[in-house]
Amino acid sequence: MKVEKGKVRAPEIGHTWLNSPPLSFRQLRGRAVLVDFWDYTCVNCIRTLPYVQRWHEKYHGDGLVVIGVHTPEFTFAQYESNVERGIREFGLTYPVVIDSNREIWKSFANRYWPTKYLIDKDGYLRYGHFGEGAYAECEQVIQELLREINPNMKLPELMDPVREEDHPGNVCYRPTGELYLGHRRGRIGNQTGFKEDAIADYAFDGDPAENFFYANGRWAATAEYFEAVESGEHKLLLQYEASAVNLVMAAPHSPSAEVVILQDGKPLTRNQATKDTRFRSSNCSSGEESYISVDRARMYFLVDNQEFGKHQLELRCSAGVAAFAFTFTSCVDPVASVLAESTSPVP
Repeated sequence: MKVEKGKVRAPEIGHTWLNSPPLSFRQLRGRAVLVDFWDYTCVNCIRTLPYVQRWHEKYHGDGLVVIGVHTPEFTFAQYESNVERGIREFGLTYPVVIDSNREIWKSFANRYWPTKYLIDKDGYLRYGHFGEGAYAECEQVIQELLREINPNMKLPELMDPVREEDHPGNVCYRPTGELYLGHRRGRIGNQTGFKEDAIADYAFDGDPAENFFYANGRWAATAEYFEAVESGEHKLLLQYEASAVNLVMAAPHSPSAEVVILQDGKPLTRNQATKDTRFRSSNCSSGEESYISVDRARMYFLVDNQEFGKHQLELRCSAGVAAFAFTFTSCVDPVASVLAESTSPVP
């Protein structure tokens, strides 16, 4: 989305900064500015960060200032220590401003994570993009704004896509929508619904419908999350359509907790594993057990099927696991999908 030159001036920014002393648009006049609204638990934000970091590295010396505005979706993401850890994990070196009260978010009238805005040397808003994608388009506008600063500037070629599925020709399907587990926005499929702000026993025995999650065991339902409590078995079940699944989790009342993952009734294969997946020996005939260790509040990558499909996911959670929101990704590289299918074990 391009904005006509000289029409909309960017609002001011401030508050707590990481990787930088406080900045303002007034002091940045004469430079091009990229403002990226993000949250370290947001899968779409995480997928755009490599591009934002690379643009910072490529163009900082040419007059571009990148500012990440961290506006949290969940309460735990308001804490600076959690944001700092996310910045280190993703290798971000550009300035990041903490926007826990959503003051900057509101001043931009922003509505989505992630959103990128480009501001010209005179402080006017010139471009905006919501969500993933349009990386080449965004970089082209960056170069346009830098040439307005110095028409004789020699600039590098546009960067190559960082993932195969970002190349032209990739296939993006319509996945299951984001699914919250706290009672304020959650969609639980159990007939009894949520027992709001209380500990209760949940039971489900049937075929799950898409766009709902189902629970078995003893859980505490808060406005933001659904927490496995006390002893016994705790299960979450859902039907989904996507290529990959993620879940924001924490262990708020214990140092760590575990989630055993089964897809379509079986442990994950090595081809379906993510960087968060661990494997261990199992007494079952299925061989290895696939699981995730939850040791801090963040988004965990549960499953990567490398191809779009419909599956049933079962999570067996130890006491202490707090689940906030499922997210699903759907863009795949057709060549990689064929290779993944050809190397999958024969049932």
